[in-house]
Amino acid sequence: MSSRKTPAICPRTFLLLLLLFDAGQLGVEAHPLLVFLIDGFRYDYMDDLHDLPGFRELVENGVKVDHLTPDFPSLSYPNYYSLMTGRHCDIHQMTGNYMWDEVSKKEFLIGTNPDSRLPIWWDGSEPLWVTLQKLGRKVFMYYWPGTCTRSTAVDSGSIIPSNQADMAAIYYEKIDVEGHHFGPDSRQVKTAVQQLDLAMQKLNSKIKEMNMVNQLNIMLFSDHGMTKLHWMEKVIELDKYINMADIVKMMDRGPVVSLWPEENKHTRCIQSKKHQTVYEHECMHQWMEACLQCSAAVFSVRSQDLRVNYASCSSFTIYRSAHVETSGLFTVVYRCYYSAWVNRRSFASFLLDFKMNVRAAPIRSVDVYNLMCWTLGVDPLPNNGSWSRVECLLSSSDGVFHPFWIYCVGLLAIILTT
Repeated sequence: MSSRKTPAICPRTFLLLLLLFDAGQLGVEAHPLLVFLIDGFRYDYMDDLHDLPGFRELVENGVKVDHLTPDFPSLSYPNYYSLMTGRHCDIHQMTGNYMWDEVSKKEFLIGTNPDSRLPIWWDGSEPLWVTLQKLGRKVFMYYWPGTCTRSTAVDSGSIIPSNQADMAAIYYEKIDVEGHHFGPDSRQVKTAVQQLDLAMQKLNSKIKEMNMVNQLNIMLFSDHGMTKLHWMEKVIELDKYINMADIVKMMDRGPVVSLWPEENKHTRCIQSKKHQTVYEHECMHQWMEACLQCSAAVFSVRSQDLRVNYASCSSFTIYRSAHVETSGLFTVVYRCYYSAWVNRRSFASFLLDFKMNVRAAPIRSVDVYNLMCWTLGVDPLPNNGSWSRVECLLSSSDGVFHPFWIYCVGLLAIILTT
């Protein structure tokens, strides 16, 4: 979630985006791509398609996966980048909504402060929109996080007058905001979903009106889900587990926090205590499995840069101590720290070069990147996505990249994780 104010999606926005696709361009082999990132849209928000005719028409003309599992941590900025790079958060290095650079002492504050636009946060991997621009392809990004930085900026100035775009993408935040303030099961979230559905109905009408049916790929996905939590009932007080005097910096609050210990104090910070288990960076997969089996515990995970990540293994919130300032905090819900549990999953739906009216097995955030590259006819950069999880979504096996491409993606994924 971004704390900036983004405008509501309206029919004029959709018309603008559709006008970016030149009618003469739509007959080429690689169809243009229209992407929607709907922040905080939980996988079950559109279960009742009878009341959501806009979403229903999109689903009937494409593929809807059961759910999309976000990368760890299931926070907004890390998954914005996982979706657009196909890489795990520890690879692309966008590891939280709040980050600290130990060398420069700069802070990343959910994208709102000027230092959040520095290349140090964004240069860990190359997002798809940058790759496309390097290839001379036309890209239009509407309020998409990260497109205003020096190294990942989008030059849309030449696109609007030429009515040409290979990819247009839009970011929408309202559902996430309403969920944080009122809860995922609230009337406000339901109303926000219905309002978005009205916009989708208009989009469907405009696509038909402009003769773009069967000529435009559309992808809709979210960065994370959401679960209800009255956080003051479940608080983990860090000062009961570690000596906070050993900590130089602490960033974020909620189910995951990042700590930077003083030099030579790292070992003491990660020593196991009662109700606490320590996993080294290389054993993260064991921690993931443990999360699925435990009811409540505290875990300390050491990463390669000597930062300590504390994560709760249930619906708990982590704070420095019991004496916390509550003013200005969201008091209803938090995102989850790990997204394999039901209410933390997000959603994804794909149209045109995909099968029609199909419900498919779950995929992961890192898998979406390869699909976008395929629809655009672009060779993907090294990534952690699995082609085998998404190949079955395509309308025809003839549309799949040749076996050598699949082999390369798998090999590069192995290299990235070693």
